[in-house]
Amino acid sequence: MSKLLEGKVALVTGSGHGIGRGHALELAKHGATVIVNDLGTSVEGEGTGKVADDVVKIITDRGGKAISDFSDISDEQAVERLVERAYSELSRLDIVVNNAGIVRDRAIWNMSVDDFDLVMRVHVRGSWLTSRAVARKWREESKASGGKVYGRIINTTSGAGLHGHFGQTNYGAAKAAIAGLTQALSLELASTGATVNAISPGGRTRMSATMAGAAAPIEPGERDDDDFDPKDPSLGSPVVAWLASPEAGHVSGQVIKALGENIQWLKAWSPVSTVSSGGKRWDAEKLGAVMGTDVFGTRAPGLRLGS
Repeated sequence: MSKLLEGKVALVTGSGHGIGRGHALELAKHGATVIVNDLGTSVEGEGTGKVADDVVKIITDRGGKAISDFSDISDEQAVERLVERAYSELSRLDIVVNNAGIVRDRAIWNMSVDDFDLVMRVHVRGSWLTSRAVARKWREESKASGGKVYGRIINTTSGAGLHGHFGQTNYGAAKAAIAGLTQALSLELASTGATVNAISPGGRTRMSATMAGAAAPIEPGERDDDDFDPKDPSLGSPVVAWLASPEAGHVSGQVIKALGENIQWLKAWSPVSTVSSGGKRWDAEKLGAVMGTDVFGTRAPGLRLGS
């Protein structure tokens, strides 16, 4: 029996631990050859290590195919070499899962410019660089063949970017930007046949473990997949595998939240209410009553996006 991703080649960035590791294992389970990319840093982006090798071993021990990669996905030249390596060693690159990320959580009055820049660099620049490199390849292939290509990009956003989270003005801004990147990129790649979507996953990871009182992380692959735990960071990985598959060729530009046992299709920034001035310029001194009554439906203090 053929597998869902048989013959496909997938790159998963930041797949040495947690959510990315779960994605790599899941894609391999369904037949994809996986490039396990991880620089091996701490959650704050410090140091390096060979954790990608551990994930490759799990995959190959289970009969799958995988190779390690230790590129810094925020480095332009490193990303270009990574994509070229996929084509030279594996002849193709069908799926890119942009998952790599770090956190440097601090309230804005304690956050340094370096804390902000580095988080943006890894999450946003990294996702953009890998997407650009593979988009160029797919566009060339599409132009050469005069038809559509098989291409899947799955980006990673989060509740911090979609709804906000205290102490994460850098991480939240990065994750919101990735949702915007997904929308724009889905339009630009539509003519090639490639799709671009985003997933908002969760679970007990190294990142969540940095928070006060948080439980130890769960590492996918270290126990039976049938042992259901709502905090397992790999529970969203089947959604990634499906989005990466031929079955999801009609889905692009979407954000899907996969948390615990639930899957939600998110539609952000859609109008909640509309009022009209009747063709006249609004008067700021009269807007209070209109906003409270006809727009927000409340004058209560503490109103914020999403509440």
